[in-house]
Amino acid sequence: MKMFKDLQEILPGMRSTCGLSNVSNGAPEHLRPILNQTYMMMLERYGMASAIVDAFDEDLKNLPRGTTRPPKTGLPCYGREEINLKSVGKEEADYVKTTRVLIAKALYSDSWLEL
Repeated sequence: MKMFKDLQEILPGMRSTCGLSNVSNGAPEHLRPILNQTYMMMLERYGMASAIVDAFDEDLKNLPRGTTRPPKTGLPCYGREEINLKSVGKEEADYVKTTRVLIAKALYSDSWLEL
């Protein structure tokens, strides 16, 4: 997405879309929503125009509408790379942990939220 954002100078009006379930495919059902929601927030930050989403995940569908939004401070892609997990609530810590998994700062396991 960072590369696409830079391409706007060469290809003005270029739009992007992503199938969010690609990142959560194979994960246990209870972990897929936080993976998809975090990934969408990360891609949105870098200019993703649209996404193919799970039509049954109401929180995910509401993210672009602004009715549900994870705390921005919980996503390292918002400029706060080092966040002390003890200084934030559980929900925000879950987004931080998930972001770290998605950007390969932490290894994926089905228990990454419990660590």
